[in-house]
Amino acid sequence: MPYTIPAAPAASRTPSPLHRELQHRLDALARTHRVPGAQLALDTGTDVLSVHTGTADTATGAPFTADTAVPLGSLTKPYTAALVMLLADDGDLDPDEPAAAHLPELSGTPEVTVRQLLSHTGGLPTGWDSDTAATSTAARYLAAVCTARDALFAPGTDFSYSNAGYVAAGRLVEAVTGMPWTEAVGTLLLEPLGVIPAFTGDSAPTRPVAAGHAVNTATGQALPARQNLAPLEAPAGALLASARDLAAFGAALIGRADLLPPAVAKEMRRAETAARPGALADGWGAGVALYQRDDRVWCGHDGNAQGTSCHLRADPESGVVVAFTGNSAGATALWRDLAGELDRLAGVRVPAVPAGARSADRGRPVAPPDCMGTYRNGAMTYRVAPGPDGSPALSVDGDLPIPLVCYADLSCDLLDPDTGRVEPGGRFHRDPASGRVDRVQISGRMACRVADG
Repeated sequence: MPYTIPAAPAASRTPSPLHRELQHRLDALARTHRVPGAQLALDTGTDVLSVHTGTADTATGAPFTADTAVPLGSLTKPYTAALVMLLADDGDLDPDEPAAAHLPELSGTPEVTVRQLLSHTGGLPTGWDSDTAATSTAARYLAAVCTARDALFAPGTDFSYSNAGYVAAGRLVEAVTGMPWTEAVGTLLLEPLGVIPAFTGDSAPTRPVAAGHAVNTATGQALPARQNLAPLEAPAGALLASARDLAAFGAALIGRADLLPPAVAKEMRRAETAARPGALADGWGAGVALYQRDDRVWCGHDGNAQGTSCHLRADPESGVVVAFTGNSAGATALWRDLAGELDRLAGVRVPAVPAGARSADRGRPVAPPDCMGTYRNGAMTYRVAPGPDGSPALSVDGDLPIPLVCYADLSCDLLDPDTGRVEPGGRFHRDPASGRVDRVQISGRMACRVADG
């Protein structure tokens, strides 16, 4: 039987005070953050409150509805991980065996295990940009990207967020099932959840879909953004879903649905000791991010496509699931504000950001004296150089530098030069033998030092 997220009982179809207040706050915050449209689903375990607002596509004027599917970006990855873990539960693979046992194109990194692909602990670089990836096949892409030369660290010893790892995970699903990844995720996950599949690049989607938007900060005008994802990157970022769809998947991740056996869901949530994701989360399991709030550990993931921002959080202890989608980059700030109000409105203390990002004052900024230099993650170049005031500034692949706010513990934040807003950035790392800064982790991605500035 398809799993369906719980509906409100017939006697309570009239919106409750909480439902009305959630709708009011979503409407107001969407206006404040200039987000064309958004959805929120709050699943308490016995009921689902679902609200939506605004426009799905400013070019067509199509309204956002509860069923509108939004490009999830990296929130696709937990679905791919769930497929892999289901195959492991069936005995088709061992998560602790080398992935190269199934994929010859990973022969350049023969020690990286399946579990390390899912937990971003294999030391793989992030992979090519989408335009470059679009000119290749998945096999050629992986053979070129996953090499000993470009390894960031020994497998199983650290964390670096890698799209390439999920291209490999998708290939693994295809190799074991004999189905294209889109067919496998639709047949094995989405349809059992009662979700109509939708993917980036669908020429004739079978459900309403939202466009991402770029918003002109000066005029407030929102213009549709073209999704730019290579077909081979689909397992890392091609899914579209509504907040209610995400809530159904979140319920499965905490064992509230038959989709995932309890042991599989628990294994996905188990923290990998080597996974230190920095600004992304407080920990990582087999495909899901882990977030600490008070004495509880929530699981979930964040995702951004071109002009979208989507978020999932699920609490195994209480059974509460919170899902959000928005169709502009400004929706990230909307999500954080709305999540912060859920405690007052509904008694739900959801972790919108990692506990580390909510930490108390780390002291006054102090730039590490030896952090300036060039760092690389595969084909990506990170340059840390003095800004106009002499403080460190970060440039990625030659883009305009972003000021870094650094602290004595080697952590750093990113300072938006336009708004002055500080966002969690990451951390510099010292080589334990020499004491020299030899790596930097920005937004979960590790880069190794190759030259001094």
